Amino acid sequence: MTPRIRRNDYGVLTPPRLGAWEPALTVTVVIPAHDRQATLDLTLAALAAQSYPAELMDVIVVDDGSAVPLRLPPLAPGRTKLISSPPGGWGRAWAVQAGIDAAAGDVVFVLDADMIPHRHHVEAQLRWHHLAPYVVALGWIDFTSATGELPAPETVRTSVENGRADELFPLSALRHDWAEKIIHDHDGLRTAPNSLATRIHVGATVSYPAALLRSIGGMDTSLVLAEDTELGYRLTQAGAVYVPDPESRAWHLGLPTAMRDFAALKRYNDPYVADRVPYRRYLRTDRGRQWLVPYVDATVPAGGYEDVRATVDALLGGSLPDVRVTIPGPWESLTDGRRSPLGDPDLDLRLIRATFEHDPRVHLADAPGGTSPAPFRLMVPPGWVPGEDTVERLVAHLEEHDGGSLCVALDETADGVVVARLDRTAALSRAALVAEPGEHQDDVLDEIFGLEWTDGESWGFAPRPEVYPPRRRPPSEAERLAAQREKELALYRKRTAALRAELSQLRREAGKNGRDAARWREKAEEWRREAVRLARARERERDRTVIKRAVRRVRKLAFPDGP
Repeated sequence: MTPRIRRNDYGVLTPPRLGAWEPALTVTVVIPAHDRQATLDLTLAALAAQSYPAELMDVIVVDDGSAVPLRLPPLAPGRTKLISSPPGGWGRAWAVQAGIDAAAGDVVFVLDADMIPHRHHVEAQLRWHHLAPYVVALGWIDFTSATGELPAPETVRTSVENGRADELFPLSALRHDWAEKIIHDHDGLRTAPNSLATRIHVGATVSYPAALLRSIGGMDTSLVLAEDTELGYRLTQAGAVYVPDPESRAWHLGLPTAMRDFAALKRYNDPYVADRVPYRRYLRTDRGRQWLVPYVDATVPAGGYEDVRATVDALLGGSLPDVRVTIPGPWESLTDGRRSPLGDPDLDLRLIRATFEHDPRVHLADAPGGTSPAPFRLMVPPGWVPGEDTVERLVAHLEEHDGGSLCVALDETADGVVVARLDRTAALSRAALVAEPGEHQDDVLDEIFGLEWTDGESWGFAPRPEVYPPRRRPPSEAERLAAQREKELALYRKRTAALRAELSQLRREAGKNGRDAARWREKAEEWRREAVRLARARERERDRTVIKRAVRRVRKLAFPDGP
């Protein structure tokens, strides 16, 4: 039975002690490299001294268009091969994907070509993969800013093999503070919310179940940077659990770009991340924008035209802007042959299609379900209208409680309870990974993430108006003038409020200036009195000096030969 991890609390797993267990899974270490021959030699030397069985580990070095083609050094693991990135692309994501495509291991272990892993680095991560097939294990990185002469590969291998890798380099004062803080503050990520755990996915040293990685399509090779952030998001949606292992230590030679020029890196990454990672809400503050990956993927099954239109209109017009709506229905059955336009049995379907087929936020699908890149999936029965902030509040509730599903009871009919439902995509994916044959999905969802029931009225759901769309008559001249007058009054009120605020500010400044002027006058008077005192003192001193000189001259005249 596949272990069931609730949210990201991997504490249900008991990893074996390093060196005291028998590995069985094969692992392919993928090393993307571009003009990194010197550091690559050290990475391979350290891999040659790993504690993980050599017969279970192979290494693929991917040369990403180096100016001087890379070569395999003499000191490397026995099952190491060098391949070149295929034509048609470039960059780290492109090179990693080439390695993934060529990998034969049960686990794909990605390691950058400027990393020096300690002896148990690979073993520490692989022990987690033996416990659950949906774990993403992450190594612990120590940075060194040493820029002098690098040690020889033989020195690196000897140090790693003897457990003295920590003596190879001076430790930099800089660390992945933000990631380590998240890990520390959430009990090693065990208590981290689903949308937060994904943030610590760093691709410099990380291992994936090969089947899980391939199920989501591997790397997004259209990205040159931010590929790790995007991959971490999709792995989360696929049901992954993140396990950072402090015993899987490695040196990073030099400081990464994020530490050397964070502002420039963020400026470059933000547009790409905003488009692909809906969790980064602070990057999606511009209303009216549309994004590659929506925050909520809503489904409204095809039904009566007015019912579907009312529900879809409300979803698209809500306070949460990045919502995409899918309307599943038998759209392929609609033909262009001759028919009675008003007596067409498929008239409602045609009207729905005519209303929404050119709206890029609406997708007409032939069947319900399917995969979605959005972190949340919402199903609303046609004819039920959510309030303006209903969807936003539902998502916020699910996020606050890190829940898996929220079922909203709308009505009770002879056929049962009418339900709207919000699901976390990651929870659905995890349930599919761990469910046993015959188990009900909701039972599994409740166990691994939590499932909650609530009523529709509390969240702003209501049946659509009897007449939809509402009939709107043109406003009368009196109504138009009244609206214009109210608009002008509102403008005058705003201007009056602004003037009052400005007047208050001027009064405060005038009062402050008056107080300052009084203080300066008082200070000037003190300085004047001090100046008079000093002048008089100088005059007295001068008088005393003159008198002394006169006395001395009189004495000389009276007593030329001395007293």
